[in-house]
Amino acid sequence: MNPYQEDIEKLYARLHSGAQGLAQAEAADRLVRYGANRLEKIRGQSAVARLFKEFTHFFALILWLAAGLAFFAEWRDPGQGMAMMGYAVVGVIIINGVFSYWQEYRAEKALAALSNLLPRYTTALRDGRAMQVPVAELVPGDVVVLVAGDDVPADCRLIEAFSVRVNTANLTGESLPKSRDTGTAGDDLAALRRDILNAGTSLVSGKAKAMVYATGMHTEFGDIARLTQVAREPLSPLQKEIARLSRLVGLFAMLLGVVFFFIGRMLGLSMWDNLVFAIGIIVANVPEGLLPTVTLSLAMATQRMAKKNALVRHLSAVESLGSVSVICSDKTGTLTQNRMSIRQVFHSGELLDPAELDGAEQLYDIMRHCHELRRVERDGQEIWQGDPMEVALLESLPPGGAVYPRVDEIPFDTERKRMSVICDTPQGRMLYCKGAPETVLPLCREMLGDGQRLPLGDDERDRLLGAHEQMTARGLRVIALAYRNLPSQPNHRESELVFAGLVGLVDPPRPGVADAIAACRLAGIRVVMVTGDHPHTAGALAREIGLAQNPLAITGDKLRILSDADLLLLLDEPDLIFARTSADQKMRIVQALQRKGEIVAVTGDGVNDAPALKCADIGIAMGISGTDVAKEAADIVLLDDHFATIVTAIEEGRAVFDNLRKFLTYILTHNVAELAPYIAFVLFKIPLPLTVIQILALDLGTETLPALALGAERPDHGIMRKPPRPRNERLLNWGLLMRVYLFLGLLESAGALAAFFFVLYGGGWHAGQVLGMHDKLYLQATAACFSAIVLMQVVNIFMCRHPIYSAFSRNLAPNRLIAYGIAFELGMLLLIDYTPLGNALFGTAPLAIEVWLFMVPFGLGMWLLEEGRKALVRRMAQRKARVSGTP
Repeated sequence: MNPYQEDIEKLYARLHSGAQGLAQAEAADRLVRYGANRLEKIRGQSAVARLFKEFTHFFALILWLAAGLAFFAEWRDPGQGMAMMGYAVVGVIIINGVFSYWQEYRAEKALAALSNLLPRYTTALRDGRAMQVPVAELVPGDVVVLVAGDDVPADCRLIEAFSVRVNTANLTGESLPKSRDTGTAGDDLAALRRDILNAGTSLVSGKAKAMVYATGMHTEFGDIARLTQVAREPLSPLQKEIARLSRLVGLFAMLLGVVFFFIGRMLGLSMWDNLVFAIGIIVANVPEGLLPTVTLSLAMATQRMAKKNALVRHLSAVESLGSVSVICSDKTGTLTQNRMSIRQVFHSGELLDPAELDGAEQLYDIMRHCHELRRVERDGQEIWQGDPMEVALLESLPPGGAVYPRVDEIPFDTERKRMSVICDTPQGRMLYCKGAPETVLPLCREMLGDGQRLPLGDDERDRLLGAHEQMTARGLRVIALAYRNLPSQPNHRESELVFAGLVGLVDPPRPGVADAIAACRLAGIRVVMVTGDHPHTAGALAREIGLAQNPLAITGDKLRILSDADLLLLLDEPDLIFARTSADQKMRIVQALQRKGEIVAVTGDGVNDAPALKCADIGIAMGISGTDVAKEAADIVLLDDHFATIVTAIEEGRAVFDNLRKFLTYILTHNVAELAPYIAFVLFKIPLPLTVIQILALDLGTETLPALALGAERPDHGIMRKPPRPRNERLLNWGLLMRVYLFLGLLESAGALAAFFFVLYGGGWHAGQVLGMHDKLYLQATAACFSAIVLMQVVNIFMCRHPIYSAFSRNLAPNRLIAYGIAFELGMLLLIDYTPLGNALFGTAPLAIEVWLFMVPFGLGMWLLEEGRKALVRRMAQRKARVSGTP
């Protein structure tokens, strides 16, 4: 049996303690036995092992192989520039590995954030007297004394409670404080029992004495910390795609290398010449600049999103957000403002908006005096601290109004469900009462109406109950206000009251949430509310923001008895919302959606949201109202706490996937042009048109900035009117491969080889003639081949801006980085072709003007042919749309 479910006397006996707490010596012994009251880290991989993992994944292994072969080739045949290529590839591996490790290291700060939520000191009874004790030194059996504003340091069983209300939002997600007392409770969940105080919550009002029965990782808070640590963070769709792409490209490169090695052998090449050739084939087909370019492109996307108040913590989350198909959203603090406000008032027989209230001075007096708030200083300003409902009542009052001295009070408790205060006023001693309508209305004999007191008959009571039902149907928290003039010697102070009105409060939705929900629906994204709040409150909010017309609310109790198969079927319901859910249940819902093939985003701000945030495909935390735990467990933090920001971020995320395809098309096109010279070298026994060092200059030099420019393209018009990308849609699909390898790549290869032969034949070369590596004619010919690829890539960057729309349909102005990229590319080309250092490093020589004039028609021809292909694709798409009847 759990300690919190036992009778208090049995709990004393079990813990060998009592209402006066422990002796100091006994507490010290127990600290050694039970350990410190802190959240411990579950042992995982060592830092060295995690760092090693970043250098041994598949793509890294392919690059290690390429670097190793390059060093071997340099050892076998020095002076060919292979060593420089090897060093550059090793540099790429190190940069990517260190960057990935740093991202993982930052994620580990989630545990430290959890620990920071616990207070450092608390008041405990030791040796029969109260003393300040470090929270880390609390042990089971300790008795703690808490007052309003204190954080609860461990899981405790109440011994004494006086008007205790607890803010449990961080643990359960409920927006309203919960009453706690020493009464017995039959609930199996400690977080829902009224005689339990949980670590991580705080006292809104009252005083309490409680016995600690669980500390550290044994608390409910510790269970959430454990869930957050052991929850496996799934690979993002982008990470899976890059891994798949790496395998495909790597295996293809090695296969080609092996095939052409044997072709070379059949053609009579020596073993070592063949090996160097095979290395060149592999290097030409492995896009060494792919991972750095992807990383930098994602980093640029994060900067754009940060300007729109979405802070990205993990780079892969950028693209994942664009493929989201379901958003599981918390309610309190995410869809709502996490602050109570008055939505409706029943006064003088009418239901009114707060702005319509007039002449309600008696109502205002009750709201002004009947509370347990206190003024505290925070960030240099005085604010009200206490129950958010009472704060809302005070903040809604018109300016002015006298505050009368309080002479007595009858505090709130869970049995009476009301509180009263007694004040000295110019009209005599007044009692002001506030509480649940079902406990206040039976005490009333009169009501205010038309500025006077009227008898409260059966008809009037029915009208009041009808108004109460209307307000609760809207999801409002309804309280009744009443008063009376106290005689000098009243027998029953809370009797013969005058009913003043009903006040309906709500945690209002954030501005723009309804529009954001509508935008998600238009984009084919489903939004599911998952909250710890009451189902009626959740349902009313769902209707108000357009999330569901007829909400089907499933509570945590119902969810607990559902099998996994039943849950999967239930998730097909269109207007489904979840209420009264715990941290592990939120995570279960996310995992069930993932099993259905959905890409799931989770939003939240509390400690109870952290496990779900971590196991989701994309976790989104609130930056202002969110706890540190939620922020550290999330992939994206909304700096303005605005749900609508998610829609903007999704648009950017969708653009990222499209942009990855654009620069992948751009990069692979010149890979084909790098491969063709090697094939021609073997098949036709000509001088090698492109050296390995020149391939390196293309992959890691001239093409980097233009590729980044494509990664910075703005979202296409109408991108948010398309459904989410299917989970099985590949970054590298057959359409892209055919466009690159059978069209653009072949055109670019033809232009490069034509330029190479133009220079050779123009210099008097003839078939079969052997040219030395340092022969000026050979250096000029390789420079021509290299330059032709660069020039045609300048044309290609415009063609890659959209797969089917004309390059002329897109304005260059929105993406100035393209202009900078072209300038950088051409600048590097001139340095390589026309400076002594560039000539020496890259094996080139200056070109005559007629060589450049020869290259231009190939670039223009490539452009015209691609424009023709796009026009044909558009025409076929329009014909298909007409046949199917789609717009």
